[in-house]
Amino acid sequence: MITLEDVARQAGVSLATASRVLNGSTRQVGASLRAKVEQAAAELGYRPNLAAQTLARGASNIIGIVVHDLTDPYFAALADGAMRVADEQGLLVMVGATHRDPEQEIAYVASLNAQRVRAVLLAGSRVDDPHVTRRLREELARYRASGGRAACVGQDLLDVDTVAPANRKGAADLARALARLGHTRFAVLAGPAGLLTAADRCAGFVDALADLGLPEPVVVHGAFDRDGGYAAARETGEATCVFAVNDVMAVGALASYRERGIGVPADVSVAGFDDIATLRDHVPALTTVRLPLADMGAKALTMALGADDETCVERVVGQVVLRESVRRHG
Repeated sequence: MITLEDVARQAGVSLATASRVLNGSTRQVGASLRAKVEQAAAELGYRPNLAAQTLARGASNIIGIVVHDLTDPYFAALADGAMRVADEQGLLVMVGATHRDPEQEIAYVASLNAQRVRAVLLAGSRVDDPHVTRRLREELARYRASGGRAACVGQDLLDVDTVAPANRKGAADLARALARLGHTRFAVLAGPAGLLTAADRCAGFVDALADLGLPEPVVVHGAFDRDGGYAAARETGEATCVFAVNDVMAVGALASYRERGIGVPADVSVAGFDDIATLRDHVPALTTVRLPLADMGAKALTMALGADDETCVERVVGQVVLRESVRRHG
């Protein structure tokens, strides 16, 4: 399938320029660049979504929500909260999933700009790549310069209204709570090294243990999903307590332990982070750090739709919730 990115690469122009030429933006593109884009599109056989363009010409009542992974309950809850706000205000919602590809996130912003949506909400962690972050920030700046509004849930790095989870503090609070239960040998299922949310949660946990004078935990990196937790759980050594930096990784770890006949919490305690809704029916119930996910999504979109032109950052502190997946040690 030929994408807008393919056309931009073939024409030697930015994704935003290709989008403006092919998606009906009112922003002017020079004749020579326009010709290059149109020629590249013809050569590759690219066909823009005409139905989307027709809708976009009257899209002042449309909101764009961009998440990393709609199959992850964390993002589904954030999107649900935002969509409830949109519904209350009579707004339509377009949802896109990047599948954790930063380039796709930039492409979505460019496309939503071309379609003149009223506001864009980005939900998800930034990556440890200043170049990518700068390009996304610049794309958002172009969108806002054209009259759009934007907000994000994640790190405050994009110069837009931001709902920022206190990831380090939440993980540190969890580490102290688990240490009070007598645990001294920990492992961290740390997710990808370049994902800032995962890195912040890992660092908060590790630093808190160091402050308590406890041994450095085993840190295992892997994918930020259920399968990543499943695989990483095989490398936790002699740890009596395992912290997964999100709940879906923790669920994968629980499955891994169960298949190998390792009891939770009889043999090892397990904790996560986020308190996704699907945990309510999980056995054993998972210890975690609760974030008000739907409220965070609602707040972020409310901020984006607000009249204040100054950017605002609202920090959200998680709450440690101790459940049956951990027990006192010793």
